[in-house]
Amino acid sequence: MSDHRTTHSQSDASAQRKSHHLEFANMAQTSGSTINDYFDYEPMLSGFPEENFSFTPIKVGPKNLKAPIWISSMTGGTSAAGPINKNLAKVAGEFGLGLGLGSCRPLLHSDEFFDDFYLRPIIGDGVLFANFGVAQLEQELQKDSAQKLLEVCKRLEVDGLFIHINPLQEWYQNEGDRWFRSPVEIMKEFAELIASKAPSLILGIKEVGQGMGPASLKAILELPISVIEFAAYGGTNFSLLESVRDEDTNKSNELIKPKELCYVGHTALEMVRLVNHFLNDKSVKTGDRLFIVSGGVRSFLQGFFLTESLRAPACYGMAKPFLEASQGSYSDLAQFVQRELDSLKMAQTFLRLKPLKGE
Repeated sequence: MSDHRTTHSQSDASAQRKSHHLEFANMAQTSGSTINDYFDYEPMLSGFPEENFSFTPIKVGPKNLKAPIWISSMTGGTSAAGPINKNLAKVAGEFGLGLGLGSCRPLLHSDEFFDDFYLRPIIGDGVLFANFGVAQLEQELQKDSAQKLLEVCKRLEVDGLFIHINPLQEWYQNEGDRWFRSPVEIMKEFAELIASKAPSLILGIKEVGQGMGPASLKAILELPISVIEFAAYGGTNFSLLESVRDEDTNKSNELIKPKELCYVGHTALEMVRLVNHFLNDKSVKTGDRLFIVSGGVRSFLQGFFLTESLRAPACYGMAKPFLEASQGSYSDLAQFVQRELDSLKMAQTFLRLKPLKGE
């Protein structure tokens, strides 16, 4: 009896599917202009991913990411940030993703928002990075108190620390900071401090929406920096964000800065090409680094393409998609991550990257 019901149910499902095929055929038409031309599709070489499929672990210091996704730095130091950060930490811990905190600058002066940043109990043994601006770093180095940053990192129990390099954002921000040495000099000095005072702390560097050009990337590759996040042009642009904020808060101010500088920078794909160029240049010591390809990455397929194109250990970072997914319940956020990972498994199984044009 049960076999009969199962067969009948399968027959109904098959009939409905065939009906849908007729009903939606016109909506499923494609043309050559819609094809994704970055991959070869190879359906003959693999079966479907097994239920226990696991991604190749990505090494971050002594730990591993279980999937090649990084939740890029977003927010902190405001009452709205706490619930967002806690949900992001929970999902990062559950799925083995990396997580970068928003700017931890408020913790240099007050513990008011410490709980918003203290995510170690939530993320568990997951990979977690703090985040400070190069302006705060230089200010503390000048006062011979840069160890304050290391103390904050110790209290947060983070694995590493990003220093973000953001001159355009600071310039567009009316209350923005300035620094008067090159970030290369600042980072060299800080790296020496970390080596002597906190050798287990992983040092990283990132931009905030413009990316970086060849001379800056080459300079980074010559520094003792273990994690490089692109934060390239094409996603959330914090220079533009500050410009819009300035217009909104100073509507009668004739000194509002023009927006032209917001639109300079380098895309993630351009930065991938630049890094590959340096990897081929034996005069540049690239070392054992992790690259986080971010800046306008909006989906698994884009992230897969960029990380496969980069000839070095890499994962892809996203901020806005995670921020949008975290606006609902934790279940919504977890479902977003599960869909991303399931789709990424299919891409890894059945797609092969075509050679990058020009390489």
